Amino acid sequence: MDRTSRAAGTVIGSAVGDALGAPFEFGPAGVFGGRFPVAGAGGEMCGGGGWDPGEATDDTQMAVHVAESLLERGRLDLPDIYDRFRRWAAADPKDIGLQTEAVLGSGLPWDLAAETHFATSGRAAGNGSLMRAAPSAVHFARAGRAATMDAARRIAALTHGDRAAWEGTAILHELIRVALDGGDPVAALPDTLAAVHPDHRARYATVLADGWHPDDATENNGAVWPCLGSAVWALRTTGSYEDAVRAAIDLGGDTDTVAAVTGALAGAVYGIDAVPHRWTAPLHVPLPGSVPGRVLRLPELLDLARRLTDGPR
Repeated sequence: MDRTSRAAGTVIGSAVGDALGAPFEFGPAGVFGGRFPVAGAGGEMCGGGGWDPGEATDDTQMAVHVAESLLERGRLDLPDIYDRFRRWAAADPKDIGLQTEAVLGSGLPWDLAAETHFATSGRAAGNGSLMRAAPSAVHFARAGRAATMDAARRIAALTHGDRAAWEGTAILHELIRVALDGGDPVAALPDTLAAVHPDHRARYATVLADGWHPDDATENNGAVWPCLGSAVWALRTTGSYEDAVRAAIDLGGDTDTVAAVTGALAGAVYGIDAVPHRWTAPLHVPLPGSVPGRVLRLPELLDLARRLTDGPR
């Protein structure tokens, strides 16, 4: 399997997980598996909860804005990414995280908004920086571990002032980088954790440990630690893209984001050919705040993934 397949798997796999999990968001565990007990039987991209079948949520919408900024600007332009996020948030998307909405709607500059929100609220360790990570992980992977993790932290900090969110996003970027190189991201966890900020290493080591189960989480999976831990658990305990994403959604809770993160990891490991066609065919990403009526579908997302694979210019 070549790098192009893995990169496409990462970007498309994340979007598919998002759209597949969206109708089950905030529901209890086991609902997805109860409704679709047989893997491969079809019908899973069902829509519901305000989402059309195959419709991606804010997770993928924000990811596309990151991707297009990286490609159009030719570098990591944080003010540009923030402006794209801000225009998107102002266009009344169907869904937006409360923390992200507060930061982007604050009217503060890009380099102060998240920091100020965290200083006043004390809460900024949501999983919203994980959900949009697939494009930047692909884009920076060729630059190596340090550059990949640094970019992850800086993009995360645009909306999340808590370093815990930065470190979780950096871990996810690095695991994807390893998979894109043909390595085993689970086997890479010890080396990855060694590159995590010391103040946050132990907590991530707990949720990424071999014996950890999502039932052991001390927060709901809308928080960065159990979200990432659940995605790694789903990858570790299954043997295919489809099974990993099914396991993630069946955890309940923040199903779209947990499945988006799982889909990015599993897509990087198994490649685009492992993502079922019955899930990619209806996939579409509306883009509020962009050209009116603009919607990306599989061909456009594949093109984004291909161009991101070339890395920084």
